[in-house]
Amino acid sequence: MRIFFTGGSGKAGHHVAPFLASRGHQVTNADLTPLRHPDVKDLRVDLTDAGQVYSAMAATPTGADLESPARASGTGSSYDAVVHYAAIPSEFLAPDATTFATNTTSTYNVLEAATRLGIRKVVFASSETTYGICFAHGERKPLYVPVDEEHPVVPEDSYAMSKVAGEAVARSFHARTGADVYGLRINNVIEPHEYAEAFPAFLADPALRRRNIFAYIDTRDLGQMTLRALEVDGLGYEVFNVANADHSVGATTQELIERFYEGVEVRREMGEHETFYSIDKARRLLGYEPQHSWRDVLTGP
Repeated sequence: MRIFFTGGSGKAGHHVAPFLASRGHQVTNADLTPLRHPDVKDLRVDLTDAGQVYSAMAATPTGADLESPARASGTGSSYDAVVHYAAIPSEFLAPDATTFATNTTSTYNVLEAATRLGIRKVVFASSETTYGICFAHGERKPLYVPVDEEHPVVPEDSYAMSKVAGEAVARSFHARTGADVYGLRINNVIEPHEYAEAFPAFLADPALRRRNIFAYIDTRDLGQMTLRALEVDGLGYEVFNVANADHSVGATTQELIERFYEGVEVRREMGEHETFYSIDKARRLLGYEPQHSWRDVLTGP
């Protein structure tokens, strides 16, 4: 596929965009900052500018594509799919109003351009924060565990609000066009080197992971999840939790329930180290199966 990838220079994107390229796809990174990876083409685009987004998505990706007979008319899109990862990626990085405006506007612009240009597959980054736990004021417990995609999304913070709004925008563009639009509610993104750097503290104090529902997603498995979303067609509009199969602390599932989730409904029997951030839907509909774990690097207590 020819993939228009936004935010390929970010923490998640700079792993996922090259991974897609390594699988034989032609990837263009639309970002304000270049990735400078030999297998990914950089294109400087301000995604809050609708004209830039439309022009970038309609343009010929590379000089080699000038020889393509399909591009002779100069109409339509040069891309088969869009992966939209770009965003102000958290609270506390910009003023709240800026975070909300930037994320919602860029998502609208990307989806409008993609669907008007006839692109039939859009995969966009949503977030674990939509469930309202990560950036809540004070402690906020889930209504039940494991948390699946049917759990209410009622956040308090501007970042998560922007992600909920982005999901509404995505659902609306699917309704208008019938295109496949899949949202990935991505949990806390962890790069492989962070296991040795950060996880010893999580083993010593599991409370450090409470706001992430004790979950995480390895960038390599996020690449696999993105690829599966691109490869599986015909689902219409869907959102998927994205996490690794285990939780990110050394305590057992039962120990975490007793310490942190007293009074919270446990909807089914769970494995000894099973994530509280359910990935059952992604497994069932996309064939997603995470391959990595912090336990491959560190040993729990």
